[in-house]
Amino acid sequence: MKKLQGKVVVVTGGSSGIGRASAIQLAEQGAKVALLDVNDERTEQTKHQIEATGVEALSLHCNVANSLEVQRSIASIVEKWGRIDVVCANAGIVGTLSSIETMALEQWHETIDINLKGTFLTVKHTIPFLKKNGGSIIITSSVSGNRVFSQPGFSVYSTSKAGQIAFMKMAALELAQSKIRVNAICPGAIETNIGDSITKTSNADNVTVPLKFPEGDKPLEHRPGTPDQVAKLVLFLATDASSHITGTEIYIDGAESLLRG
Repeated sequence: MKKLQGKVVVVTGGSSGIGRASAIQLAEQGAKVALLDVNDERTEQTKHQIEATGVEALSLHCNVANSLEVQRSIASIVEKWGRIDVVCANAGIVGTLSSIETMALEQWHETIDINLKGTFLTVKHTIPFLKKNGGSIIITSSVSGNRVFSQPGFSVYSTSKAGQIAFMKMAALELAQSKIRVNAICPGAIETNIGDSITKTSNADNVTVPLKFPEGDKPLEHRPGTPDQVAKLVLFLATDASSHITGTEIYIDGAESLLRG
């Protein structure tokens, strides 16, 4: 029996990177997977890849910062499959790299809205369905804002990622009575396309923090991690193998953040 046979999984930001790799590995364990993303073409490609293995998948256009879009997406999932068991609140952007002094309010709001508000809305609107059978919520946070504070211009991104950890811990305690586990993964450098979401202002270099590691800054494997490595952690947290783990942030960075903190 596959570990997630008969389960329904929601993955936000499921069209690429960690979200895509997680969706595929969860589907390999028998889960029906709903992919929520704003990149319709890539989401459809991921959906077709999952369906080619004989597993059901659903792709939905959804801006996680829009409460109505999240509600509609969740309603579509429940209408189709009748349940939700695992939620991967993964959608996120880096946003604008800027000094605090010169950052525009709209730039601050864009990153907070997608990363933090989007996590809140994803969790909020799936709770009523998770309560029926219990389940697992996995939030994609970061080493940034939690172990690493030396990245120039990352004040809003780091703030959003630190906020996710506080939210996760509050949610874990609140939802424990409903047998819903809530945890967060904190990746370091991972080979994804999240860099495409970065906007760099002309003054970003003015806040550079000088750091140099003679032996390199990736101690374990001397390279960034891969989405598949992170997806294995997501799979662990989605299954009963982690049945007694909740309210916990798990770092997956090959010890990189221990150097850069």
